[in-house]
Amino acid sequence: MKTKIADLEFEPLIKAEAIDERIKTIGKQICSDYKHCVPVFIGVLNGSFLFIADLIKQIDIPCEITFTKLASYYGGTKSTLKIRDDIDFAMDIKGREVLIIEDIVDTGNTAHYLIEKLQVKEPASIKLCSLLLKPASLLKKIDELKYVGFEIESGFVVGYGLDYKEMGRNLKDIYKRVK
Repeated sequence: MKTKIADLEFEPLIKAEAIDERIKTIGKQICSDYKHCVPVFIGVLNGSFLFIADLIKQIDIPCEITFTKLASYYGGTKSTLKIRDDIDFAMDIKGREVLIIEDIVDTGNTAHYLIEKLQVKEPASIKLCSLLLKPASLLKKIDELKYVGFEIESGFVVGYGLDYKEMGRNLKDIYKRVK
């Protein structure tokens, strides 16, 4: 079933049930990989808020959570490649295992920016977990990308935290733009 958000039309891409199942699998892998430490999860707002909320419910090891807020779309359907850094976090991550939680890795520009920013804080390691990955859109290789929910084709998507003009984040499924 198609849906309209602002002036664009979208059709279903990934159903909520598939998202839930994939998150359970990723959660189990994270618990196994980080059972030796107390990792710091850094959610990238606004888009990752639903993903990190559901993912953290699957984590049964001690952990800490903080957030940062970055943007590169500014209400449009394409990345501007300019990062707006709205919120920094005060947590000391020196010597800590850090896992960045992203909604989507598109060009890789935002992830690359955040990883470089965190590296100066001297964590023990930095890894990246993204619900969505657009391999064909990547402009930068991201070695830290360890967990991916779904690889999707290039194209604009909304739902499950992702927005168009700040709308559509509340959709349970993920939708792709109808051409």
